[in-house]
Amino acid sequence: QVQLVESGGGLVQAGGSLRLSCAASGRTLGSYAMGWFRQAPGKEREFVTVISWSGGSTEYADSVKGRFTISRVNAKNTVFLQMNSLKPEDTAVYYCAADRSYSDLRGYSSDIHYWGKGTLVTVSS
Repeated sequence: QVQLVESGGGLVQAGGSLRLSCAASGRTLGSYAMGWFRQAPGKEREFVTVISWSGGSTEYADSVKGRFTISRVNAKNTVFLQMNSLKPEDTAVYYCAADRSYSDLRGYSSDIHYWGKGTLVTVSS
């Protein structure tokens, strides 16, 4: 069993930056791909980014490409999301997820095994 806890959310002005963290416990993340998803008010949850277990592969939603960067430190069982040039439309609850399948995360499969409870990011204009 894997428990995921997100942190680092908050209120930031448009153009600013935030760094989200996702700390895992219960099992090492070394063999899991990791992803970030978000759910804006009144909208469905959507894929943001995914990173392979080794960190060698990453993919991003078009809406965040060039502004967000996912990274991981397996020795610390932690995944990060660096968010730069934030826009009001980035306002959402951000969720961390883990699964052995990179493609399940990338495709936002209903079979994704582990989810965190989310952290709220609010970007003011």
